[in-house]
Amino acid sequence: MKRYCLALDLKDDQKLIDEYVAYHKKVWPDILESIKASGIHTAEIYLVQNRLFMMLETQENFSFEKKNEMDLSNNTVQEWENLMWTYQQALPGSKPGEKWKLMDCIFKL
Repeated sequence: MKRYCLALDLKDDQKLIDEYVAYHKKVWPDILESIKASGIHTAEIYLVQNRLFMMLETQENFSFEKKNEMDLSNNTVQEWENLMWTYQQALPGSKPGEKWKLMDCIFKL
């Protein structure tokens, strides 16, 4: 199994943050199915202030490129992503359109 950690910011507005959290308490069933179909076994998102941290555990053959292709061809995923982008903002230094950024592991025990 592979593990990936990613980061993204939310807009620094408590009302928007609360709405974002509420959506993630009731993620659309089609989104959950899409995540699983891409080879992700476990997905967790953590929040501190307006910073998000996501941890994914995936099958060995998982690839972000394949997941992106699947997402682009799924209208429901595109609708969800567009909705979520109203709450999200790119991390400083991100490329245009770049959302979740992979984090480097710098310590393990």
